[in-house]
This record gives sequence, structure tokens and C-alpha cells, in this order.
Amino acid sequence: MLSNRALVKPDPPLLRTPSGSTESDEQLMERFVQGEEQAFSELFARHAGRLQGALRRMVGAAADDVLQTTFLSIVRARGRYERGAPFRPWLYTVAVNAARDHLRRHRREEPRAAGDLPDTPADPEPLPDPGLSRTVERALAQLPEAQREAIVLHRFEGFSFKEIAELLGVTETAVKVRAHRGYQRLRVLLASERESA
Repeated sequence: MLSNRALVKPDPPLLRTPSGSTESDEQLMERFVQGEEQAFSELFARHAGRLQGALRRMVGAAADDVLQTTFLSIVRARGRYERGAPFRPWLYTVAVNAARDHLRRHRREEPRAAGDLPDTPADPEPLPDPGLSRTVERALAQLPEAQREAIVLHRFEGFSFKEIAELLGVTETAVKVRAHRGYQRLRVLLASERESA
């Protein structure tokens, strides 16, 4: 029998920023709220690359613009940051909202979908083959927004379904349904891509 401890995701290790700081994201955000711009630069350096990858999977070529919008929103909303609140989920909430806003402004036809759902989030590692990565990104771009968000946050960013539900403000069941349908549709899209190659 598994204990609850085995199911708890460990805190991510402290990342060194370009300045060599090992402060937590929350400590850096506290410093930024107090007016220290260097702390914001360190947060940006720590998170921009990975967040840009997630946004690229959500909005494609507009990822750079949405990334800028995300961090600009962080700057503007720093006064609303709750002291001690986990920074990374807050950052991703802002990013997902910016991606949604972008997609709303650039609405396109969305295909319908359905698939089997993995039980746990995968280790968020980049795909080893650049060609495969482009193929997966093209297939992700064909998914409806809600399914794409669930898959990107679960598979590529390593969030649990519960964390995604909190981040998006929906139920865990809704996230699982979105991910299930998205994974199923992704399989169909990738299989047809393989057949045409």
C-alpha cells in the first residue's frame, strides 16, 4: 500500500539565477514587490525559457509576444501578489490567461476530439528529436484551447491534474476530461502525420 507521502510531489530544487542567487521564487517576488528590480530580472531569467516553451505549445509563433505580455502583467500585478503564495502556479495562471486572450483575439476553427489519460504527469523534458517536436507542436496547435492547455500543463510542464484545476479555476474532473479528449485527439493527429510521412 502506498503512503500519502509517496504521492506528494517534492518541491522543485532551488534554481540558481544568473547572479548566483539560490533564493526561492517567493523570496525573489517579495524583493520585487518591495521595489528591487534585480529580483524581477532574476525571476525572468529563471522562468522565461521554460514558460516560452509552454506558450509555444499553446499559441505557436506568438509565444514571444505572449511571454512579454505575461511578464508585463506580473510587473503590473506585483502589488496583488500574496506574500508567501507559490510563485510558479501564479506565473502560469497569468501566462495561461494571456494565451487565452491572444487566442480569443485570433480565434480560429477548432476541431472536435477524444483519448486515454495518463495517470500521472510526465517528467517535463523536451522531446529529443527536433522534427518530432515540430510534429507534436503542429498537432497540439490543432487541438481546442482547453485541451491544449491541459496537455501542455500536464505533459510538458509537469503539473498534476489537481494543480491544473486550481490554476485554471475549474474542477479536477473537468481537467481530466479535457486532457483525456486532448490526448486521444493527439494520438489520431500524430498517427495520420506518421502515415503521411
